[in-house]
Amino acid sequence: MNRPIIGIPIGDPVGIGPEIAIKALAHPELYGAVRPLVFGDRIILEQVLASLKLNAVTHPDDGRYEAGTVDFIDVGAWSGPVSFGTVQPEAGRAAYAYLTRAIEEALEGRIEALCTAPIHKEALRAAGIPHLDHTAILSHQTGVREPMTLFMVRALRIFFLTRHIAFRDIPKYITREGIVRAVRLCDRYLRQLGIADPNVAVAALNPHGGEHGLFGTEEAQSIGPAIAAAKNAGLRVSGPVPADAVFHQASEGKYDGVLSLYHDQGHIAAKTLDFHRTVALTMGLPFLRASVDHGTAFDIAGEGIADETGMVEAIKAAGKYGRSVRAHQERET
Repeated sequence: MNRPIIGIPIGDPVGIGPEIAIKALAHPELYGAVRPLVFGDRIILEQVLASLKLNAVTHPDDGRYEAGTVDFIDVGAWSGPVSFGTVQPEAGRAAYAYLTRAIEEALEGRIEALCTAPIHKEALRAAGIPHLDHTAILSHQTGVREPMTLFMVRALRIFFLTRHIAFRDIPKYITREGIVRAVRLCDRYLRQLGIADPNVAVAALNPHGGEHGLFGTEEAQSIGPAIAAAKNAGLRVSGPVPADAVFHQASEGKYDGVLSLYHDQGHIAAKTLDFHRTVALTMGLPFLRASVDHGTAFDIAGEGIADETGMVEAIKAAGKYGRSVRAHQERET
């Protein structure tokens, strides 16, 4: 079977995205599994290029896809000099252009999956882009209303009920209906990754799962009834499991996935286990999107010291799961 073509938009051009993309492609073992195609601008790539050769193409099928060469599509979104490490409208527009072009190629079926480098939310806003982040852009451009984030690191898989909302707003999003729907999606997406009969745990919100109302009522009023309803619908689901235990238990294989109720609850667990090898997947799109779990790191951008480990792992994940996810999505729609 041909190696899948993985599209790699380089993210914010004045962050570490271009650097980690280029460094990742210096790992020759990647080329045994995937055909990586970078989306960016030549002027940006040349800033971070070391010993690899640039090969500009206009169509994904034209790439060489061999170690020692970076195949890329020159998007033509950046023309000026590069000043690393600051929020710039031009950088926000360029990052958006790289991602948009890659999405277009994926929707046309010319690339199998995406592996995205970090973008900067403030740069997007400064550029007038009406979307908060990667997920919002992907949702808008693919017509998928609510894609779902999955973090993977070692044996731990974490889904998120809520993501970028204020902490004070979290409880109002924890509803019976929302949790039941999320558990269904967790089950579907784990099957897309090849897990035949997934067992999902739902994390508790309050300390010790609320202690029967002593520390909070969400477990009794919303989370518990939602889990009961999901079980009645034939889903394998457990909980609410106290959050100080559930992620460790899942990492040891007790559960195939965990539904985290809010952003930091799951992020802290994954990144503490292994920050550099945590991979973020966006599920529910017509294609798989993989990503590193960190941001643009403006404080070290342009210094050549960024760690590319997460990018390597994300490219591997896109190559490993991209075809399976796309095939399931096509059958289900």
